[in-house]
Amino acid sequence: MIKVANLCKMYGDKVALDNVSFEVEAGHIYGLLGPNGAGKSTTMNIVTGYLAPTSGEVSINGHVLGLETREAKKCIGYLPEIPPLYPDMMVREYLNFVAGIKNIEKTKRIEEVESAIEKTGLKEVAGRLIKNLSKGYKQRVGIAQAILGGPDIIILDEPTVGLDPQQIIEIRELIRSFKDDHTVILSSHILSEIAEVCDDVLMIAHGKVVACDTTEHLMSESRDNSRHFEITVKGDQDKTLEVLTSLSEILSEPVFVSEKDGNCTFRFKTEKEEDIRPDVSFALSDARILVLSMNEEKKSLEDTYLAIMKDSDEKYEEELKRLAEEEDDEDYNENEEDESPSDEEGSSSDGSDSDNSSESEDTDTESDENDGKEEE
Repeated sequence: MIKVANLCKMYGDKVALDNVSFEVEAGHIYGLLGPNGAGKSTTMNIVTGYLAPTSGEVSINGHVLGLETREAKKCIGYLPEIPPLYPDMMVREYLNFVAGIKNIEKTKRIEEVESAIEKTGLKEVAGRLIKNLSKGYKQRVGIAQAILGGPDIIILDEPTVGLDPQQIIEIRELIRSFKDDHTVILSSHILSEIAEVCDDVLMIAHGKVVACDTTEHLMSESRDNSRHFEITVKGDQDKTLEVLTSLSEILSEPVFVSEKDGNCTFRFKTEKEEDIRPDVSFALSDARILVLSMNEEKKSLEDTYLAIMKDSDEKYEEELKRLAEEEDDEDYNENEEDESPSDEEGSSSDGSDSDNSSESEDTDTESDENDGKEEE
């Protein structure tokens, strides 16, 4: 569907994308994640053909951008972060205008426009001016123009930004409905949205792809392989902590969290794969401490994202440090070469000595001649 190979983009001396490669399969919803300045928007702009890469190749349904750009763009519907709307046009008028720009056959335009209006829930506002619509409806109009013509791939950049909770829910449901007929790439800073809507996640940091996998697999394969638990007991705080600490063979790092109405909450983690809750319950029961609840804390996409970004930042800092050390070594070697005496300088000083000796010989000859004249 989409193949990106060794993609690089430079803005002057700044590296926006550094050898990015990934593939997007048909019939999936992909979430594009990364901090501000990571290269997400640059990647989307290159894939949609709005921006040319410095090097690398992008193939859309077998059409290579730069060689078959027109055919590749026909496969893509794009919603930028700021929807490209004309506020003084009515919704249906605007969609007809976009259908013309997309070269949709005149005999099919009415059908295509009405289909987009139906899919995006714009029937009630189809005859209204765009400038009079709410933010949520404007986003729907932006999505409608993206799906006009039935492109195989829909790329949405921050489609729910600035929407209220009800509008966000509606847009999410709309995006999920595209899965049967389209491949979707969705960029968002709302991690819960990515976890709820997307099948796969693509993470970019410092211009590089740092993770590309299914949402479930990424969360299950988090950098921290330990299991985390939260337990609430009715009993003395210090005594409970003492019992938990004594179970060091099966758990570690028991931490007091809070106390309310005589109920104390603790957290701990374990490296054991088997269920350790019975052993913990029996130990606390022997100490006459009542266990009210004990649950394993499931890893979230937020936890996975933060762990991957932290790992990426550390590697990036190490790479910068290594490059700085290499530059220092090069500067040191150059300085050493500049300070070492050259053969030319040596020959020059030899020449100076020979000139001085010849000058002294000339002086001796002149003094001898003068002595001869005086004798005469």
